[in-house]
Parts: sequence; C-alpha cells; structure tokens
Amino acid sequence: MEKLEFFKDEFIAEWGALGPAWGMTRTVARIHALLMISDKPLTTDEIMDSLSISRGGAHGALKELVTMGITKGTIPKGERKESYVGEKDPWKVFCSIMRERKRREVEPVLAILNRCLAASGEFHGDDARSFIDQLVHLKEFVDAGDRVMEKIGTSERGTILKWMMALVKSKRSPR
Repeated sequence: MEKLEFFKDEFIAEWGALGPAWGMTRTVARIHALLMISDKPLTTDEIMDSLSISRGGAHGALKELVTMGITKGTIPKGERKESYVGEKDPWKVFCSIMRERKRREVEPVLAILNRCLAASGEFHGDDARSFIDQLVHLKEFVDAGDRVMEKIGTSERGTILKWMMALVKSKRSPR
C-alpha cells in the first residue's frame, strides 16, 4: 500500500508540474490529478489535507476547475459539505482544456489583431504596408488555429481521432 501511495503522490506532483504548460497553475493541476485518481468525491478539507494547501488556494483552484468543466461539485445525500469529483475521461479533459486555452489565449490575440487591422486604414507608406501585411498573415494563422481548437473542443472523440490518425498516417507515407 505504501508503494501505491508513493506512485499516487508522484503522479499528482508530475501532473501538477505539467499544469502551467496547459494554462493552469500547479495547484489547480495537482487538485485535478487528485480528483481524477480518487475513488470517491473529496471535500475541500480532504483536498487541503492530502495536498497540504491552504483553504483559499483550494477554493480558488476548485472554482477554476469547475469553470473549466473538468471538476464538478456535489453534495452527497445526507451530507452538508460539498464534495468534488474530477473528470476521468482524458478526451473530455483535453477538450475542456482546449476550450479554456482558446478562450484565454487565442481569442484575446484575435481581438488585438482585429483592432489593429480595423485601424490600419489610417496608416500609409511602406512601413505601414509591411506592418499590415504581417498582421494579415498572423491573423490568418491564428484564425486557422482558432478554428482547429473550436473543432477539437466541440467534437466527439471518434471524429477527431479518425482525423488525427489520418493525419499521422499521411505523414508516414513515402513520397
């Protein structure tokens, strides 16, 4: 049993270390990992004790996980305290993270590009043309990424996996 606890702790720590690469804090990712591997819903107190984190840190992280759609709060029958359950389906976790990254990172970039391009009629000269051309190319690229993220974030697993496998196979084909 000690060995199992060691590997659970290692998984939680490594998942937490990956969190910033997915646009979430280490604490948010650690709580998500704990909830993913837990056999039962956990209260805020249980999460705090297990991960040695503050109540404020736990509440903020849980709120973020619920907003992202990868954790749900529930009050079990006969209980007074809210408990939390983590999404266990990796595809649903991936899609939720994709939607959140799109909202936090891609949409603000598109807003900036659109604002700059809307004002570009005021600029003249070679320097302005070069700037505008670069913005247009960047917007085309970000728009394409936005559409891919939208498609992935709202797709069924089978549809996207078939597309991804076809893409991988086409890259392996001899030319």
